[in-house]
Amino acid sequence: MRFLRKSLTGLFLVSMALGLLAYAGIMVRDAVQAYLDEEPRSRPARERVFAVNMVPVEFGPVVPELSAFGEIHSRRTLELRAAAGGALLSLDPVFVEGGRVEAGQLLAQVDPAHAQSTLDRAESDVLDAQAEQRDATRALDIAKDELKAAQEQVGLREQALKRQNDLKDRRVGTAAAVETAELALSSATQAVLTHRRAVATAESRIDQAVTRLRRADIAKEEAERLLVDTEIRAKFAGTLSDVTVVAGRLVSANERLAQLVDPELLEVAFRVSTQQYARLLDENGRLREAPVTVTLDVFGTNISTSGQLSREGAAVGEGQTGRLLFADLEAPRGFKPGDFVTVKLQEPELRRVARLPSSALNAASEVLAINDDSRLEVVPVTLLRRQGDDVLIRSRDLTGREVVAERTPLLGAGIRVKPIRRDADAADAGPEMVELTDERRAKIRAFVEANQRMPAEAKSRILGQLEKPSVPMQMVERIESRMGG
Repeated sequence: MRFLRKSLTGLFLVSMALGLLAYAGIMVRDAVQAYLDEEPRSRPARERVFAVNMVPVEFGPVVPELSAFGEIHSRRTLELRAAAGGALLSLDPVFVEGGRVEAGQLLAQVDPAHAQSTLDRAESDVLDAQAEQRDATRALDIAKDELKAAQEQVGLREQALKRQNDLKDRRVGTAAAVETAELALSSATQAVLTHRRAVATAESRIDQAVTRLRRADIAKEEAERLLVDTEIRAKFAGTLSDVTVVAGRLVSANERLAQLVDPELLEVAFRVSTQQYARLLDENGRLREAPVTVTLDVFGTNISTSGQLSREGAAVGEGQTGRLLFADLEAPRGFKPGDFVTVKLQEPELRRVARLPSSALNAASEVLAINDDSRLEVVPVTLLRRQGDDVLIRSRDLTGREVVAERTPLLGAGIRVKPIRRDADAADAGPEMVELTDERRAKIRAFVEANQRMPAEAKSRILGQLEKPSVPMQMVERIESRMGG
Protein backbone atom coordinates (compact mmCIF):
# COMPACT_ATOMS: atom_id res chain seq x y z
CA MET A 1 0.00 0.00 0.00
CA ARG A 2 2.84 2.31 0.92
CA PHE A 3 4.63 1.45 -2.34
CA LEU A 4 1.53 2.29 -4.39
CA ARG A 5 1.15 5.66 -2.64
CA LYS A 6 4.78 6.65 -3.28
CA SER A 7 4.54 5.54 -6.93
CA LEU A 8 1.44 7.66 -7.56
CA THR A 9 3.09 10.70 -5.86
CA GLY A 10 6.18 10.38 -8.08
CA LEU A 11 4.09 10.03 -11.19
CA PHE A 12 2.14 13.16 -10.23
CA LEU A 13 5.33 15.21 -9.73
CA VAL A 14 6.75 14.07 -13.06
CA SER A 15 3.54 15.04 -14.82
CA MET A 16 3.59 18.48 -13.19
CA ALA A 17 7.23 19.05 -14.25
CA LEU A 18 6.54 18.05 -17.82
CA GLY A 19 3.53 20.35 -17.93
CA LEU A 20 5.49 23.30 -16.63
CA LEU A 21 8.28 22.71 -19.18
CA ALA A 22 5.72 22.56 -21.98
CA TYR A 23 4.09 25.77 -20.76
CA ALA A 24 7.46 27.54 -20.59
CA GLY A 25 8.32 26.43 -24.14
CA ILE A 26 5.03 27.78 -25.41
CA MET A 27 5.65 31.14 -23.71
CA VAL A 28 9.14 31.42 -25.20
CA ARG A 29 7.82 30.55 -28.66
CA ASP A 30 5.08 33.17 -28.41
CA ALA A 31 7.57 35.82 -27.26
CA VAL A 32 9.97 35.12 -30.12
CA GLN A 33 7.15 35.13 -32.60
CA ALA A 34 5.85 38.43 -31.26
CA TYR A 35 9.39 39.98 -31.45
CA LEU A 36 9.77 38.82 -35.04
CA ASP A 37 6.36 40.15 -36.01
CA GLU A 38 7.10 43.63 -34.64
CA GLU A 39 8.13 46.41 -37.04
CA PRO A 40 11.72 47.72 -36.52
CA ARG A 41 11.90 50.97 -34.58
CA SER A 42 14.49 53.60 -35.61
CA ARG A 43 16.20 55.49 -32.79
CA PRO A 44 17.70 58.91 -33.48
CA ALA A 45 21.55 58.76 -33.71
CA ARG A 46 23.54 61.01 -31.34
CA GLU A 47 26.60 62.82 -32.71
CA ARG A 48 29.82 62.12 -30.83
CA VAL A 49 31.69 65.15 -29.56
CA PHE A 50 35.45 64.98 -28.85
CA ALA A 51 37.27 67.09 -26.31
CA VAL A 52 40.46 68.55 -27.78
CA ASN A 53 43.19 70.89 -26.57
CA MET A 54 43.26 74.13 -28.52
CA VAL A 55 46.07 76.65 -28.89
CA PRO A 56 45.69 80.15 -30.33
CA VAL A 57 47.62 81.08 -33.46
CA GLU A 58 49.59 84.28 -32.92
CA PHE A 59 51.67 85.68 -35.77
CA GLY A 60 54.66 87.91 -35.22
CA PRO A 61 58.44 88.17 -35.56
CA VAL A 62 60.37 85.10 -34.35
CA VAL A 63 64.11 84.47 -34.20
CA PRO A 64 64.64 80.79 -35.11
CA GLU A 65 67.19 78.82 -33.14
CA LEU A 66 69.39 76.24 -34.83
CA SER A 67 70.39 73.34 -32.60
CA ALA A 68 73.34 71.02 -33.20
CA PHE A 69 75.81 68.84 -31.33
CA GLY A 70 79.50 69.68 -31.19
CA GLU A 71 82.81 68.97 -29.50
CA ILE A 72 85.02 71.33 -27.50
CA HIS A 73 88.54 71.98 -28.85
CA SER A 74 91.40 74.20 -27.74
CA ARG A 75 92.48 76.91 -30.16
CA ARG A 76 96.07 76.71 -28.89
CA THR A 77 97.64 73.28 -28.45
CA LEU A 78 101.35 72.41 -28.38
CA GLU A 79 103.09 69.04 -28.48
CA LEU A 80 106.04 68.89 -26.09
CA ARG A 81 108.81 66.89 -27.79
CA ALA A 82 112.41 66.18 -26.88
CA ALA A 83 114.68 68.12 -29.25
CA ALA A 84 117.71 66.11 -28.09
CA GLY A 85 118.02 62.49 -27.04
CA GLY A 86 119.32 61.28 -23.72
CA ALA A 87 118.32 60.52 -20.15
CA LEU A 88 115.82 62.74 -18.35
CA LEU A 89 117.67 63.99 -15.29
CA SER A 90 114.84 65.91 -13.63
CA LEU A 91 111.12 66.50 -13.95
CA ASP A 92 109.13 69.37 -12.51
CA PRO A 93 106.51 68.18 -9.96
CA VAL A 94 103.77 69.73 -12.15
CA PHE A 95 104.87 67.66 -15.17
CA VAL A 96 101.97 65.27 -14.65
CA GLU A 97 98.57 64.70 -16.21
CA GLY A 98 96.46 67.81 -15.60
CA GLY A 99 99.37 69.88 -14.24
CA ARG A 100 99.06 73.65 -14.71
CA VAL A 101 102.24 75.38 -15.90
CA GLU A 102 103.30 78.95 -16.59
CA ALA A 103 104.89 80.41 -19.70
CA GLY A 104 108.65 79.72 -19.81
CA GLN A 105 108.56 77.24 -16.90
CA LEU A 106 111.25 74.52 -16.99
CA LEU A 107 109.41 71.20 -17.08
CA ALA A 108 112.19 68.67 -17.75
CA GLN A 109 115.83 68.48 -18.83
CA VAL A 110 117.77 65.91 -20.81
CA ASP A 111 121.34 65.10 -19.67
CA PRO A 112 123.32 68.22 -20.84
CA ALA A 113 126.86 66.79 -20.42
CA HIS A 114 127.51 66.14 -24.12
CA ALA A 115 125.98 69.47 -25.18
CA GLN A 116 128.00 71.34 -22.52
CA SER A 117 131.30 69.78 -23.65
CA THR A 118 130.48 70.64 -27.26
CA LEU A 119 129.84 74.23 -26.21
CA ASP A 120 133.16 74.38 -24.31
CA ARG A 121 135.07 73.16 -27.38
CA ALA A 122 133.27 75.71 -29.54
CA GLU A 123 134.21 78.51 -27.15
CA SER A 124 137.86 77.40 -27.27
CA ASP A 125 137.77 77.44 -31.06
CA VAL A 126 136.37 80.97 -30.93
CA LEU A 127 139.30 82.08 -28.73
CA ASP A 128 141.80 80.48 -31.14
CA ALA A 129 140.15 82.20 -34.09
CA GLN A 130 140.25 85.57 -32.32
CA ALA A 131 143.97 85.13 -31.52
CA GLU A 132 144.68 84.19 -35.12
CA GLN A 133 142.84 87.30 -36.29
CA ARG A 134 144.95 89.51 -33.99
CA ASP A 135 148.18 87.88 -35.21
CA ALA A 136 147.14 88.38 -38.82
CA THR A 137 146.39 92.05 -38.13
CA ARG A 138 149.79 92.61 -36.57
CA ALA A 139 151.52 90.80 -39.44
CA LEU A 140 149.71 93.04 -41.92
CA ASP A 141 150.84 96.18 -40.11
CA ILE A 142 154.48 94.97 -40.15
CA ALA A 143 154.27 94.04 -43.84
CA LYS A 144 152.95 97.50 -44.67
CA ASP A 145 155.78 99.14 -42.75
CA GLU A 146 158.36 97.01 -44.58
CA LEU A 147 156.75 97.91 -47.91
CA LYS A 148 156.95 101.58 -47.04
CA ALA A 149 160.65 101.24 -46.14
CA ALA A 150 161.36 99.41 -49.42
CA GLN A 151 159.60 102.14 -51.39
CA GLU A 152 161.78 104.74 -49.65
CA GLN A 153 164.86 102.71 -50.66
CA VAL A 154 163.69 102.80 -54.26
CA GLY A 155 163.47 106.58 -54.05
CA LEU A 156 166.97 106.85 -52.71
CA ARG A 157 168.35 104.52 -55.41
CA GLU A 158 166.64 106.58 -58.10
CA GLN A 159 168.28 109.76 -56.76
CA ALA A 160 171.69 108.00 -56.67
CA LEU A 161 171.25 106.82 -60.27
CA LYS A 162 170.29 110.33 -61.35
CA ARG A 163 173.38 111.78 -59.64
CA GLN A 164 175.69 109.22 -61.31
CA ASN A 165 174.22 110.08 -64.70
CA ASP A 166 174.85 113.78 -64.08
CA LEU A 167 178.43 113.05 -63.12
CA LYS A 168 178.89 110.96 -66.23
CA ASP A 169 177.45 113.72 -68.42
CA ARG A 170 179.98 116.18 -66.92
CA ARG A 171 182.72 113.59 -67.57
CA VAL A 172 183.37 113.29 -63.86
CA GLY A 173 181.83 109.87 -63.17
CA THR A 174 182.38 106.53 -64.74
CA ALA A 175 180.12 104.06 -66.51
CA ALA A 176 180.82 101.46 -63.84
CA ALA A 177 179.37 103.70 -61.14
CA VAL A 178 176.26 104.29 -63.23
CA GLU A 179 175.85 100.56 -63.76
CA THR A 180 176.26 99.91 -60.04
CA ALA A 181 173.54 102.49 -59.25
CA GLU A 182 171.21 100.85 -61.81
CA LEU A 183 171.72 97.42 -60.25
CA ALA A 184 171.02 98.85 -56.77
CA LEU A 185 167.79 100.46 -58.06
CA SER A 186 166.72 97.16 -59.62
CA SER A 187 167.35 95.32 -56.35
CA ALA A 188 165.32 97.92 -54.42
CA THR A 189 162.46 97.60 -56.91
CA GLN A 190 162.55 93.81 -56.53
CA ALA A 191 162.38 94.23 -52.73
CA VAL A 192 159.26 96.41 -53.12
CA LEU A 193 157.56 93.64 -55.11
CA THR A 194 158.52 91.13 -52.45
CA HIS A 195 157.06 93.27 -49.68
CA ARG A 196 153.88 93.85 -51.70
CA ARG A 197 153.48 90.10 -51.94
CA ALA A 198 153.95 89.89 -48.17
CA VAL A 199 151.22 92.53 -47.65
CA ALA A 200 148.83 90.58 -49.92
CA THR A 201 149.61 87.40 -48.00
CA ALA A 202 148.93 89.19 -44.69
CA GLU A 203 145.59 90.54 -46.02
CA SER A 204 144.62 87.04 -47.18
CA ARG A 205 145.55 85.74 -43.74
CA ILE A 206 143.21 88.32 -42.17
CA ASP A 207 140.37 87.20 -44.45
CA GLN A 208 140.98 83.59 -43.51
CA ALA A 209 141.06 84.56 -39.82
CA VAL A 210 137.72 86.37 -40.18
CA THR A 211 136.19 83.33 -41.91
CA ARG A 212 137.58 81.01 -39.25
CA LEU A 213 136.19 83.24 -36.50
CA ARG A 214 132.79 83.25 -38.20
CA ARG A 215 132.78 79.46 -38.42
CA ALA A 216 133.76 79.25 -34.76
CA ASP A 217 130.90 81.62 -33.83
CA ILE A 218 128.45 79.52 -35.83
CA ALA A 219 129.65 76.35 -34.12
CA LYS A 220 129.33 78.09 -30.74
CA GLU A 221 125.76 79.24 -31.49
CA GLU A 222 124.86 75.72 -32.60
CA ALA A 223 126.35 74.29 -29.40
CA GLU A 224 124.36 76.82 -27.38
CA ARG A 225 121.18 75.76 -29.19
CA LEU A 226 121.95 72.12 -28.49
CA LEU A 227 122.37 72.98 -24.82
CA VAL A 228 119.10 74.93 -24.79
CA ASP A 229 117.37 72.01 -26.55
CA THR A 230 118.10 69.82 -23.56
CA GLU A 231 115.61 71.96 -21.61
CA ILE A 232 111.89 71.39 -22.14
CA ARG A 233 109.97 74.56 -21.31
CA ALA A 234 106.33 75.62 -21.59
CA LYS A 235 105.77 78.06 -24.44
CA PHE A 236 102.59 79.42 -22.83
CA ALA A 237 100.50 78.98 -19.70
CA GLY A 238 98.23 75.97 -19.87
CA THR A 239 97.45 72.42 -18.73
CA LEU A 240 99.40 69.25 -19.51
CA SER A 241 97.78 66.14 -20.95
CA ASP A 242 98.92 62.78 -22.35
CA VAL A 243 102.09 62.80 -20.20
CA THR A 244 104.14 59.67 -20.98
CA VAL A 245 107.52 60.15 -19.24
CA VAL A 246 109.13 59.54 -15.86
CA ALA A 247 112.44 60.72 -14.39
CA GLY A 248 115.50 58.75 -15.59
CA ARG A 249 113.91 57.50 -18.78
CA LEU A 250 115.90 57.51 -22.02
CA VAL A 251 114.17 59.56 -24.67
CA SER A 252 114.99 59.88 -28.34
CA ALA A 253 115.07 63.03 -30.42
CA ASN A 254 111.63 64.32 -31.45
CA GLU A 255 109.87 61.91 -29.09
CA ARG A 256 106.51 63.19 -27.85
CA LEU A 257 106.48 63.67 -24.09
CA ALA A 258 103.17 65.47 -23.44
CA GLN A 259 100.65 67.88 -24.86
CA LEU A 260 100.16 71.44 -23.62
CA VAL A 261 96.61 72.78 -23.89
CA ASP A 262 95.43 76.32 -23.23
CA PRO A 263 92.18 75.93 -21.21
CA GLU A 264 91.22 79.58 -21.66
CA LEU A 265 91.13 79.61 -25.47
CA LEU A 266 88.42 77.09 -26.29
CA GLU A 267 86.16 76.71 -29.29
CA VAL A 268 83.37 74.36 -30.30
CA ALA A 269 83.25 72.50 -33.61
CA PHE A 270 79.83 71.40 -34.84
CA ARG A 271 78.34 70.22 -38.12
CA VAL A 272 75.13 71.52 -39.71
CA SER A 273 73.29 70.57 -42.86
CA THR A 274 73.87 72.43 -46.11
CA GLN A 275 70.37 73.93 -45.91
CA GLN A 276 71.03 75.27 -42.41
CA TYR A 277 74.42 76.57 -43.51
CA ALA A 278 72.82 78.50 -46.38
CA ARG A 279 70.57 80.32 -43.91
CA LEU A 280 73.63 81.55 -41.98
CA LEU A 281 75.18 83.39 -44.94
CA ASP A 282 74.86 87.14 -45.47
CA GLU A 283 74.12 88.94 -48.72
CA ASN A 284 77.78 88.65 -49.75
CA GLY A 285 77.85 84.89 -49.27
CA ARG A 286 80.01 85.05 -46.14
CA LEU A 287 79.35 83.46 -42.79
CA ARG A 288 77.65 85.82 -40.34
CA GLU A 289 79.18 86.40 -36.90
CA ALA A 290 76.10 85.14 -35.10
CA PRO A 291 75.97 84.58 -31.31
CA VAL A 292 75.85 80.99 -30.06
CA THR A 293 75.01 79.30 -26.76
CA VAL A 294 76.92 76.17 -25.72
CA THR A 295 75.43 73.87 -23.07
CA LEU A 296 76.96 70.87 -21.33
CA ASP A 297 74.41 68.54 -19.69
CA VAL A 298 75.74 67.32 -16.34
CA PHE A 299 73.14 65.12 -14.63
CA GLY A 300 70.36 67.70 -14.81
CA THR A 301 72.63 70.67 -14.00
CA ASN A 302 73.60 72.41 -17.21
CA ILE A 303 76.85 74.34 -17.70
CA SER A 304 76.32 77.06 -20.28
CA THR A 305 78.36 79.78 -21.89
CA SER A 306 78.04 82.11 -24.83
CA GLY A 307 80.22 82.50 -27.88
CA GLN A 308 80.37 83.75 -31.41
CA LEU A 309 80.49 82.03 -34.77
CA SER A 310 84.01 82.51 -36.10
CA ARG A 311 84.77 80.41 -39.19
CA GLU A 312 83.87 77.39 -41.29
CA GLY A 313 85.74 74.31 -42.47
CA ALA A 314 87.66 74.59 -45.73
CA ALA A 315 86.36 71.25 -47.09
CA VAL A 316 83.47 68.90 -46.46
CA GLY A 317 85.71 65.97 -45.61
CA GLU A 318 85.77 62.43 -46.89
CA GLY A 319 82.61 60.54 -45.99
CA GLN A 320 81.04 63.65 -44.40
CA THR A 321 78.05 65.81 -45.30
CA GLY A 322 76.97 69.33 -44.48
CA ARG A 323 79.33 72.01 -43.24
CA LEU A 324 81.71 72.11 -40.28
CA LEU A 325 81.47 75.36 -38.29
CA PHE A 326 83.56 76.76 -35.44
CA ALA A 327 82.56 79.15 -32.67
CA ASP A 328 84.82 80.83 -30.11
CA LEU A 329 83.78 80.59 -26.45
CA GLU A 330 83.82 83.79 -24.40
CA ALA A 331 83.91 82.41 -20.84
CA PRO A 332 84.72 78.65 -21.03
CA ARG A 333 84.42 78.01 -17.30
CA GLY A 334 83.76 74.35 -16.56
CA PHE A 335 84.41 73.18 -20.14
CA LYS A 336 87.25 70.87 -21.17
CA PRO A 337 88.53 69.86 -24.61
CA GLY A 338 86.66 66.75 -25.72
CA ASP A 339 83.32 67.64 -24.08
CA PHE A 340 80.25 66.72 -26.13
CA VAL A 341 77.95 69.74 -25.98
CA THR A 342 74.76 71.16 -27.43
CA VAL A 343 75.13 74.26 -29.59
CA LYS A 344 72.25 76.67 -30.19
CA LEU A 345 72.68 79.30 -32.87
CA GLN A 346 70.35 82.20 -33.66
CA GLU A 347 69.25 82.48 -37.28
CA PRO A 348 68.02 85.64 -39.04
CA GLU A 349 64.63 86.88 -37.82
CA LEU A 350 61.47 85.64 -39.54
CA ARG A 351 58.45 87.95 -39.79
CA ARG A 352 54.78 87.00 -39.53
CA VAL A 353 55.23 83.43 -38.37
CA ALA A 354 53.49 81.45 -35.63
CA ARG A 355 54.91 78.92 -33.19
CA LEU A 356 52.79 75.77 -32.72
CA PRO A 357 53.36 72.36 -31.13
CA SER A 358 54.78 69.87 -33.62
CA SER A 359 51.91 67.49 -32.76
CA ALA A 360 49.48 69.96 -34.35
CA LEU A 361 50.99 69.44 -37.82
CA ASN A 362 50.63 66.32 -39.96
CA ALA A 363 52.92 64.98 -42.67
CA ALA A 364 51.05 66.97 -45.35
CA SER A 365 51.70 70.29 -43.53
CA GLU A 366 48.09 70.68 -42.46
CA VAL A 367 46.48 71.70 -39.17
CA LEU A 368 42.96 71.32 -37.81
CA ALA A 369 41.28 74.65 -37.02
CA ILE A 370 37.94 75.17 -35.26
CA ASN A 371 35.18 77.19 -36.94
CA ASP A 372 32.16 79.01 -35.56
CA ASP A 373 30.09 75.78 -35.32
CA SER A 374 32.76 74.11 -33.14
CA ARG A 375 33.66 71.84 -36.02
CA LEU A 376 37.11 71.07 -37.36
CA GLU A 377 38.39 72.04 -40.76
CA VAL A 378 41.70 71.32 -42.47
CA VAL A 379 43.91 74.34 -43.15
CA PRO A 380 47.16 73.97 -45.16
CA VAL A 381 50.17 75.85 -43.82
CA THR A 382 53.79 76.45 -44.85
CA LEU A 383 56.34 74.81 -42.57
CA LEU A 384 59.37 77.07 -42.08
CA ARG A 385 61.37 75.58 -39.20
CA ARG A 386 61.29 72.85 -36.59
CA GLN A 387 62.34 74.07 -33.14
CA GLY A 388 62.54 71.08 -30.80
CA ASP A 389 58.94 70.12 -29.98
CA ASP A 390 57.57 73.18 -31.81
CA VAL A 391 57.21 74.22 -35.43
CA LEU A 392 57.24 77.62 -37.07
CA ILE A 393 54.50 77.97 -39.69
CA ARG A 394 53.09 80.65 -41.94
CA SER A 395 49.51 80.86 -43.24
CA ARG A 396 47.02 83.50 -44.32
CA ASP A 397 43.94 81.59 -43.13
CA LEU A 398 44.78 81.25 -39.43
CA THR A 399 44.86 84.85 -38.26
CA GLY A 400 43.08 85.07 -34.91
CA ARG A 401 41.99 81.40 -34.94
CA GLU A 402 42.68 78.33 -32.81
CA VAL A 403 44.06 74.96 -33.89
CA VAL A 404 44.15 71.50 -32.33
CA ALA A 405 47.30 71.05 -30.25
CA GLU A 406 47.48 67.22 -30.48
CA ARG A 407 46.12 65.48 -33.56
CA THR A 408 44.85 61.89 -33.30
CA PRO A 409 43.51 59.46 -35.93
CA LEU A 410 39.98 60.08 -34.56
CA LEU A 411 40.02 63.74 -35.52
CA GLY A 412 39.24 65.00 -38.98
CA ALA A 413 37.42 67.63 -40.97
CA GLY A 414 33.76 68.21 -39.99
CA ILE A 415 33.95 66.59 -36.54
CA ARG A 416 32.32 68.52 -33.72
CA VAL A 417 34.66 69.10 -30.80
CA LYS A 418 34.62 70.57 -27.33
CA PRO A 419 37.60 72.96 -27.12
CA ILE A 420 39.79 72.85 -24.00
CA ARG A 421 41.95 75.94 -23.64
CA ARG A 422 45.16 75.80 -21.67
CA ASP A 423 45.27 77.84 -18.51
CA ALA A 424 47.94 80.53 -18.49
CA ASP A 425 48.76 79.80 -14.83
CA ALA A 426 49.55 76.18 -15.64
CA ALA A 427 51.97 77.27 -18.34
CA ASP A 428 53.88 79.42 -15.87
CA ALA A 429 54.19 76.66 -13.27
CA GLY A 430 57.66 75.57 -12.22
CA PRO A 431 59.32 72.21 -12.82
CA GLU A 432 57.59 69.11 -11.57
CA MET A 433 58.86 67.98 -8.18
CA VAL A 434 58.91 64.48 -6.66
CA GLU A 435 59.49 63.15 -3.16
CA LEU A 436 62.10 60.40 -2.88
CA THR A 437 62.29 57.51 -0.49
CA ASP A 438 65.30 57.25 1.80
CA GLU A 439 66.69 54.29 -0.11
CA ARG A 440 66.28 55.95 -3.50
CA ARG A 441 67.77 59.23 -2.24
CA ALA A 442 70.80 57.44 -0.73
CA LYS A 443 71.43 55.54 -3.97
CA ILE A 444 71.39 58.72 -6.06
CA ARG A 445 73.63 60.56 -3.56
CA ALA A 446 76.19 57.72 -3.59
CA PHE A 447 76.27 57.71 -7.40
CA VAL A 448 76.84 61.48 -7.58
CA GLU A 449 79.58 61.44 -4.92
CA ALA A 450 81.42 58.59 -6.68
CA ASN A 451 81.39 60.31 -10.08
CA GLN A 452 84.86 61.75 -10.77
CA ARG A 453 84.06 63.43 -14.09
CA MET A 454 81.41 65.75 -12.69
CA PRO A 455 82.65 69.29 -11.87
CA ALA A 456 82.79 70.11 -8.17
CA GLU A 457 80.37 73.03 -8.57
CA ALA A 458 77.72 70.89 -10.28
CA LYS A 459 78.20 68.07 -7.76
CA SER A 460 77.67 70.38 -4.77
CA ARG A 461 74.55 71.88 -6.40
CA ILE A 462 73.01 68.44 -7.00
CA LEU A 463 73.82 67.25 -3.47
CA GLY A 464 72.22 70.41 -2.10
CA GLN A 465 69.02 69.72 -4.05
CA LEU A 466 68.97 66.12 -2.79
CA GLU A 467 68.85 67.41 0.78
CA LYS A 468 65.47 69.07 0.16
CA PRO A 469 62.20 67.16 0.67
CA SER A 470 61.18 67.58 -2.99
CA VAL A 471 63.58 67.08 -5.88
CA PRO A 472 63.07 68.05 -9.56
CA MET A 473 61.79 65.00 -11.41
CA GLN A 474 63.80 65.85 -14.54
CA MET A 475 67.06 65.77 -12.60
CA VAL A 476 66.17 62.45 -10.94
CA GLU A 477 65.28 60.85 -14.29
CA ARG A 478 68.54 61.97 -15.89
CA ILE A 479 70.69 60.66 -13.07
CA GLU A 480 68.84 57.33 -12.88
CA SER A 481 69.15 56.91 -16.66
CA ARG A 482 72.93 57.13 -16.28
CA MET A 483 72.82 54.73 -13.31
CA GLY A 484 71.20 52.15 -15.48
CA GLY A 485 68.08 51.96 -13.33
